Amino acid sequence: MAYSSATSDNKTINYLNKDFSDFKDALINLAETYYPDTVNDFSEGSPGTMFIEMASYIGDVLSFYTDAQVQETFLQYAQERENLYALAYTLGYIPTITTPSSVELEIFQQIPADDNGEPDYDYALRIRKNSSFLPNNNSGTSYVIQNDVNFAFSSSFDPTEQTIYSTIQDSTQPEYFLLKKKAKAISAELKTTTFAIGAAEKFKTLTVNDSKIIGIQSIIDSDGNEYTEVPYLAQETIFEEVPNTESNDPTLNQYNGQTPYLLRTKKVSKRFVTRFKSNQKLEIQFGAGATSGDDTTIIPNPDNIGLGIKDGRSLLDKSYDPSNFLFTKAYGEIPSNTTLTVTYLVGGGINSNTNANTINRVGNVNTVPTKGNLNSGLLNTAVDSIACNNPEPAIGGGPGDSAQDIKLNAIANFSAQKRTVTKEDYIFRVLAMPPQFGSVAKAYIAQDTQISLDTNKRIANPNALNLYTLGYDFNRNLTALPYASKINLATYLEQYRMLTDAINIKDASVINFKLEFDIKVKNGNSNDRVLLSAINNLRSFFDINNWQINEPINKGDIVSLLYGIRGIQSVDNLVFTNLFGEVSGYSKFKYNFDTATRNNIIYPSLDPSIFELKYPNNDIIGRVTT
Repeated sequence: MAYSSATSDNKTINYLNKDFSDFKDALINLAETYYPDTVNDFSEGSPGTMFIEMASYIGDVLSFYTDAQVQETFLQYAQERENLYALAYTLGYIPTITTPSSVELEIFQQIPADDNGEPDYDYALRIRKNSSFLPNNNSGTSYVIQNDVNFAFSSSFDPTEQTIYSTIQDSTQPEYFLLKKKAKAISAELKTTTFAIGAAEKFKTLTVNDSKIIGIQSIIDSDGNEYTEVPYLAQETIFEEVPNTESNDPTLNQYNGQTPYLLRTKKVSKRFVTRFKSNQKLEIQFGAGATSGDDTTIIPNPDNIGLGIKDGRSLLDKSYDPSNFLFTKAYGEIPSNTTLTVTYLVGGGINSNTNANTINRVGNVNTVPTKGNLNSGLLNTAVDSIACNNPEPAIGGGPGDSAQDIKLNAIANFSAQKRTVTKEDYIFRVLAMPPQFGSVAKAYIAQDTQISLDTNKRIANPNALNLYTLGYDFNRNLTALPYASKINLATYLEQYRMLTDAINIKDASVINFKLEFDIKVKNGNSNDRVLLSAINNLRSFFDINNWQINEPINKGDIVSLLYGIRGIQSVDNLVFTNLFGEVSGYSKFKYNFDTATRNNIIYPSLDPSIFELKYPNNDIIGRVTT
């Protein structure tokens, strides 16, 4: 608070008054104290009271606006929606103005049989993302798929199911097969708008005037150049999805059955950011383009690090962002003398929710054959056969973020920081890698260790971490990740890991076993029914989805599970036996369960491993004793 030089005569002034009454009382007290002979009539109708009350009124109003302005600078107290949006973006959170419903669609396609009666996958189609499907109630809502649907590819995370659709007349040989895949979709409609751009303008801003905008899908200029959306204009590196073909990578192409796409990083000079305003319109902002060089061709070296800093300061203590080490103030190219075509999604709301088995009409579907030189008639039949259904309802549609939602989500987003710091950060980030780049089923991270030359004992290596991973095969059994998936994972983690963290990606060990148990059944209960119930409960207990790397087996939990089954009187025996041998279909790792058991708990090996009941139909053996 500033102090006035007018108080040189030692008048006592209180600067803590906040409302009308406090100001009025203080002014009257000041007048009575310092001007008793000049102003002594403080009745309600006196001129002195009028002037005091007018000054008090001004002070009260100014105090209110001061409090309001200070309040609006704190996220937890802000009330104005424009300020909430600005504070949320500062913390890295993007508010939503509408929430689309989401649903998992079953999408079908017919393919012909070849001469041997086998499915001819040359006619398997790829349905491009943003293809739309419609409900049968003519509600006007459409549902667009978020990723490509490739019927030619099948994995444990993205299986292609096939059944015989029809047979040749008077024969048992298949004529057509029916393929089924599942795809995530949201309630949305694809729209486009154009903007005529004149001369270059730094930080050019465009506004999309529409309602219920979900987000931008693409921006393309008149020459076919595409602009890429980034979280902030200083970020010039993005992930790029590249088909795992021989032309793209002759070495990794051998793994394309399990890893159909390769993950690459790409520098983009044409980029933009988006920001929702409080009026629910969407702003698009481009960079400044101030550098005379091409951002995409500059490679960091001692000559260009810090390029653009002109104040003569030393660079020794300068902090650098790896995504913007140049300090060129370019932040991407400026579009000029062109027309931009903006494609965006709108939709969502309460009305976008729909019942199960209602989304069964094909809308605007963009298909691409996976092979060339096909029979046009059979190809047209395959395209015309596309169908869909939603076995589960579309749910989650509603309004956008409320004021409280923005506050809580912004604080949570700021805490996340998009950086892998803790053990949990790494595990969640690994499991979040999109499955088309390699399906990571299990992940575990631990400090790297090495053998000390002095003591010949294991000691921690503070400069490295060991990331142990496993994937699923086509039968959803655990297996080592393909080499291509590990390369993709390394590329993916590179954008999030701490600079000082060295990551060694390794395979965790899989320990297979069989379980034998004996039970006694209470009188009056069917032995077969009780035994079958026990086996089914154990099968669910050892479902691999419920187990993680380095998780021990507690025999007490299994005994408690069996005693909880109606009709079991006692559990007399519980034996775990290691099964190994790749020839027999099991893991190659041999393990001694007796040695690993302490106090009825079976511990995994020192090197990270996971227990897997690989064939539960064969490897759970139960007996009823008397």
